[in-house]
Formats: sequence, structure tokens, C-alpha cells
Amino acid sequence: MKAIKMLIAKKLLIVSLFLSFFSLLSPSAIAEEVSKLDPYKMVEDVASKTFERIKVEQGNIKANPEVLRVIMEDELMPYIDYRFSAFKVLGKYSRNADKKDLLEFISVFRQYLITTYAVAMGYYDDQLVEFEPAKDYADRTDVTVRAVIKDEGKPDIKVAFKVRKNRKTNEWEAYDMIAEGISLLSSKQSEFEGLLRKGGIQEVITLMRESISKPIELESDQETSAD
Repeated sequence: MKAIKMLIAKKLLIVSLFLSFFSLLSPSAIAEEVSKLDPYKMVEDVASKTFERIKVEQGNIKANPEVLRVIMEDELMPYIDYRFSAFKVLGKYSRNADKKDLLEFISVFRQYLITTYAVAMGYYDDQLVEFEPAKDYADRTDVTVRAVIKDEGKPDIKVAFKVRKNRKTNEWEAYDMIAEGISLLSSKQSEFEGLLRKGGIQEVITLMRESISKPIELESDQETSAD
């Protein structure tokens, strides 16, 4: 029983890192269309739209948690530079990789992110965020948007969102999230390193597909199954 509780605690810690990305409620009105031309406003608006959609669809989500994947696909992924993230995770292993394997990895990695974020949303409990004031980014191509997650009765969580500017479109997209000093991309690099070294890209693709194939569970369901 102790081992199970430790495993659950570890899982909750990891999931909380991803949950932080979505726990960004802003008092400002939700724009119908999110602009990618302002990195600070983009992060806040994407979070607001995502949570508004979740609130509206609570009934559907409880009946079928897989709806969370649809919400992540619709509201979040258009603002994530998953291709850049995929190559960052692969690092040196992308240099000599077969083009077909690379394209497959990027495609599966995108679905893996959707699944990761959808799982995190099973832990949503109306957290609040305080953003740092926007800074001048006129001459920047990479910006870090910092915030503090407020959850009553729990310690604050410091988070930062790495956002990069596309030189061709001049639009900003998020590519990494850092919670309490832990980078999502760095953690995935460490997780995949051994598999990439021994089995190559296809080994990691298999691991990601296994994760994607698992059904999304809400927090209450996960607690019940752990008892």
C-alpha cells in the first residue's frame, strides 16, 4: 500500500507541472480570437479560453473524459510549437535520424502532448494565477512569461512559459513550460535519453503510443482506482 501511495504522489507531482500550464485564469475578457503577435497576452488569453471551454463542457467531460483531448486539440495546440519542441527533445539524435522516422516522431509527439495535457486537466480545481507585468520584447525572438499559481491551502507554484517568435510569420508560440525550476522539455529529454541511445527513435515512438492509447481519467476516478 505504501508503494502505491508513493507512486500516486509521484504521479501527482509530475501532473501538477503540466496542470500549471492550464491554471491561468485571467480577469480580462476572453477574446474570440487569440493574437499570436503579443507573447504575454497570448499566454493569458489561451489559458482563459481553454478554461472557459472546460467550464462550459463540464457535463460532457464527466460523462466522457476523452472530451478533454478534443479541447486540448482545439484550444491549446494551435499555440504550441510542437515541431520545435520535438526536435529539442530529440537533441543530437535528430541529426542522423531517417526522415521518415523524424516525421513520424513529430506527429506522434504532438498527440503525446495532447494526451499529457488532457491527463493534467483531470486534476483541474479552479486554481488562480498572477502574471508578472509584460516586458519590452520588441527586439526579442525568445521570451519567458513568468507567473505564480495560487491554490488556497497549498504553497504557491512558480511557473514560466518559454515562447518563441517565428521569423517568417512574426507570430509567437509556446514551446516549453517550467514549474519550480523543472522544464517539461528537459524532463522528457531525460526520460527518453536511454531509449534513444539503445533503441532509437522508434523505441520512443512505441512508448508514446502506449501512453496515448490509455484512456483519460478524471481525478476522482484515479483516486477510486488507487484505494
